[in-house]
Amino acid sequence: MAVREIACAILVDLGYRVLEAADGEEALRVFGANMAVIDLLLTDVVLPGKVRGRELSERVQALRLDARVVFMSGYTENSIVHHGRLDNGVHLVGKLFKREQLARKVAEVLGTAAASTPEASNVVALRPKRDA
Repeated sequence: MAVREIACAILVDLGYRVLEAADGEEALRVFGANMAVIDLLLTDVVLPGKVRGRELSERVQALRLDARVVFMSGYTENSIVHHGRLDNGVHLVGKLFKREQLARKVAEVLGTAAASTPEASNVVALRPKRDA
């Protein structure tokens, strides 16, 4: 099972409503159609297609300033990490993460207690769609 599939399964199991997109371009369309109800974008730093995670987050936050973003990455050095430091305001969960790590990071970024019910929070997560 791919990391993104695991992340989506964890978030759904935690009670979040998860909208999915196959790549950055589709994520922008999904976000545009649902922007009023999406509280958090969970994206990999490296995505298939032309729109990478950082550009996706910038475009989402340009559309909705209060949208929160959590990046996933398996790389220690990437476009959001500089000399071992994250850019200001960037939230990162390293792959491979444990269920508790993802739950804590999402709750932290949303400003909720990790043990609370996330009924008011919606997350859009990116993962490839399975072929039918």
